[in-house]
Amino acid sequence: MSGAPASSALRRLARRPAALVSAGLLGLLLLLALAAPLLTQLAGQDPYTYHDDLVDSARGGVPHGSFGGVSAEHWLGVEPGTGRDLFARLLYGARVSLLVAVGATLVQLAIGVVIGLAAGLGHRRLDAFLSRATDVMVALPMLVIAIALTAVVPPDFPRPLLLVVIIGGLGWGGVSRIVRAHTLSLVKLDFVAAARLSGRGPWTVARRELLPSLAAPVITYAAILLPVNIVVEASLSFLGVGVTPPTPSWGQMLSTAQTWFRADPMYVLLPAGLLFITVLAFTVLGDAVRTALDPREASRLRVGTRKEGLR
Repeated sequence: MSGAPASSALRRLARRPAALVSAGLLGLLLLLALAAPLLTQLAGQDPYTYHDDLVDSARGGVPHGSFGGVSAEHWLGVEPGTGRDLFARLLYGARVSLLVAVGATLVQLAIGVVIGLAAGLGHRRLDAFLSRATDVMVALPMLVIAIALTAVVPPDFPRPLLLVVIIGGLGWGGVSRIVRAHTLSLVKLDFVAAARLSGRGPWTVARRELLPSLAAPVITYAAILLPVNIVVEASLSFLGVGVTPPTPSWGQMLSTAQTWFRADPMYVLLPAGLLFITVLAFTVLGDAVRTALDPREASRLRVGTRKEGLR
């Protein structure tokens, strides 16, 4: 996007209170995740140390005290059974969830943009082949294949990196379809036709003429992919084939929290609430970005608002 459209989109985005609140929440979460080592050091805790004295072994490992063992040393309580600090594990779990989601989204965008451009700029046979390959990728059951792949990879392979590769490598179909559709419409325009007639190669045309025009739909789709990838990572970790202990993950915490809901509801509510708020904030912000980058959509919304006001 050029400077003027980008500034206009930011102004439209700034006029949406829900988008500003969502962006603020996500910015705060990102700041907390990045500062997790410093914050846990200030609290005098870490996400891996067991505190057997803070749980009641006679009751199966339920934390001592109220609200899951909340105290001056453990701000959000401790994990049932192990006594590990819950505040530290939530912060480090946020690092894992955001890292996997952002990394997988970047992989999806890179593969999808390249294949979509190749299909839109290529000959009919190449377009047909890449389109069928994209259809296959979209139709594949990602969760089932991801479970199968994570089961056969050696356990010493870094799980966050493995999840980035699997989720990104299986989820680029939607990006490819969007890029191909926009490329096919853009190649009919005069400035793209003139660039091709001047003798420039297809990738030069793509880099100089098409990619700036594709920035808006790609950014919009990326905002939609991020919450989806967070849920996929949490689902895999919840099923036990994602991030493995002792590395913290919200999905992994929810998986172990199933047996503690009655004895320690806080251990369930805290990771579930953070996951819900994060996904909701990304979804609201993604919808606001889509509207801000599409003036026609913004215009339709303004017309609809005026009609509602006249009723």
